Amino acid sequence: MQYNSGDTAWVLVSAALVLFMTPGLALFYGGMVRRKNVLGMLIQNFAVMAVVSLLWVWVTYSLAFGPDAGGLGLIGTLHFAGLGHLNQSVPGFSGSRAQSIPPVAFIIFQMMFAVITPALLTGSGADRMKFGAFLAFIVAWSVLVYAPIAHWVFSPQGWLAKLGTEDFAGGTVVELNAGLAGAALALIVGRRRGWPRSLMRPHNVPLTVLGGGILWFGWFGFNAGSALSSVGAGVAFVNTNTATAAALLSWIAVEKLRTGKPTTLGAVSGAVAGAVAITPACGFVDTLGATLIGVAAGALCALAVSLKFRLGLDDSLDVLAVHGVGGLIGTLAVGLLGTSGALGANGLFYGGGLSLLGHQALAVVTVGGYSLVVTAAIAWVIKKTVGLRVSESDEQAGLDLSLFEESAYDFDASAGTRAAGFSHQSERREL
Repeated sequence: MQYNSGDTAWVLVSAALVLFMTPGLALFYGGMVRRKNVLGMLIQNFAVMAVVSLLWVWVTYSLAFGPDAGGLGLIGTLHFAGLGHLNQSVPGFSGSRAQSIPPVAFIIFQMMFAVITPALLTGSGADRMKFGAFLAFIVAWSVLVYAPIAHWVFSPQGWLAKLGTEDFAGGTVVELNAGLAGAALALIVGRRRGWPRSLMRPHNVPLTVLGGGILWFGWFGFNAGSALSSVGAGVAFVNTNTATAAALLSWIAVEKLRTGKPTTLGAVSGAVAGAVAITPACGFVDTLGATLIGVAAGALCALAVSLKFRLGLDDSLDVLAVHGVGGLIGTLAVGLLGTSGALGANGLFYGGGLSLLGHQALAVVTVGGYSLVVTAAIAWVIKKTVGLRVSESDEQAGLDLSLFEESAYDFDASAGTRAAGFSHQSERREL
């Protein structure tokens, strides 16, 4: 088969952009945790890159995109395990959906989605998880949760894909999945000691803004790359930027109305919420739809942040509020605002009736429910066997010192021996 060199180049560049999002996420989250836990956050994200990359080529790519096992659309076989049969076309992508890129380019691109999704969960269990237990959790979660859901939605042989569910770049597979999984993980691992009585403020907002900027940049590969074509990427690209911009302004407008002042953290969180919400819809809506999705995501995700306090759920860095709620908004919005003038079917507001909206709602319920239940089961098993969280003294000291014998900020070097001793003791106290 003859492949398009331009499409192949675009997809490979997009894959690199999506991989860059994980270090960006590490900085985004790293700035939001307390000073004593920032390296713990960074190493968790980098470890996800390594663990999931190996899992993907050996097992999970085949489970997600291999020939359907049993014809039920639930999971792939191990036909492509270890990247065997590498030159065979990806099952289901034929006819009008035939790919113009070699299979290995598709494998690489989808690998980066498999990496960034569990990386999002580092924000839910922040400040308190054992490193080894976290790695075990990521392995089990990638195999038992991510791979099946990716098969359902992303593989043309998946049952939701065959039903007619539309998810351009991962509103269900990545965003909603991570949001509900994050809630389950936070529930099982338990609250941080002192939460919610103690204010656990971000220690470095500029670091978070830098990470947020990298995420915005990388999201163009995430969404526009999902067109798998350089020609078809333009709509997804402009819609991604439009929704992200609208959500940033919407979030800080809500903050202004509620507290009288917008915040920098709110601005960058709003941008991420908008990018999340447009992810499933970026190739299926027009400019008006992208703008409305951004406005809704910025406002509703800002309001959703307070839910964790009402529920008593210590989702440390608001993965549920931003990714879960944002993914929900975007997925359902396809059923309302989708237009055949873009790349998908017409939604309710464009004369398409309730059919597409029903398919989108079913995807929300099944993906969200499966992710919530299976993630909770995985976390519970690990908790009851090797344990999920560090000891009280280690949590009090911070993960950087207690798990890694490192500190992100070397105050000792400039403060002298006497001040160094004080700094070391301060490092081990609650910030």
